[in-house]
Amino acid sequence: MSKKIAKLAVSPLPEPTVLVTVKAQDTRPNIITVAWTGVFSYDPPMVYIAVHPARYSNSILKESMEYVINIPSDNLAKLTDYCGIVSGKNVDKFEATGLTPVPANKVKAPLIEECAVNIECKVKDILNYGSHDIFVGEIVAVHYDEDAINEEGTPDVEKIRPYGYSFGEYRSMGAKLGVAGYSKSK
Repeated sequence: MSKKIAKLAVSPLPEPTVLVTVKAQDTRPNIITVAWTGVFSYDPPMVYIAVHPARYSNSILKESMEYVINIPSDNLAKLTDYCGIVSGKNVDKFEATGLTPVPANKVKAPLIEECAVNIECKVKDILNYGSHDIFVGEIVAVHYDEDAINEEGTPDVEKIRPYGYSFGEYRSMGAKLGVAGYSKSK
């Protein structure tokens, strides 16, 4: 097989697609779509989101120092796209989309009721290595819809139905290939 050097594209495949909610003292709650996010520590539990400084939510994040990562199911892809292309400076995205804000337990930003998973975070650091600010967040609470939990009491990906973003397209997750450690099982 031969490989071709492509035009530089920053895109591990796929990137998770999430709705991040933010709220500062004198602002209404806002929703921003983020594809640059992930977990990088489980002890303490830490995540990050990357937000361009020109985005309306960037200044809210810097003022409030907290956010909620809301993981939408694939049926919310169109609303998620909308929240990424319209500025919260001009539009109340909760009102425009019909999504429901629910008070969080530990932060001012609301949870999104329609999202199966909500992760409350407190910003511990802000980094900038180029085009985006990276908001490092410590997870302070995690919420799951009851119907997203399986019989064993653990989150069920097939019920949550997360999806990703790759090269300008939203893509659903495929079939289960195995579980951690299955390569060594007999």
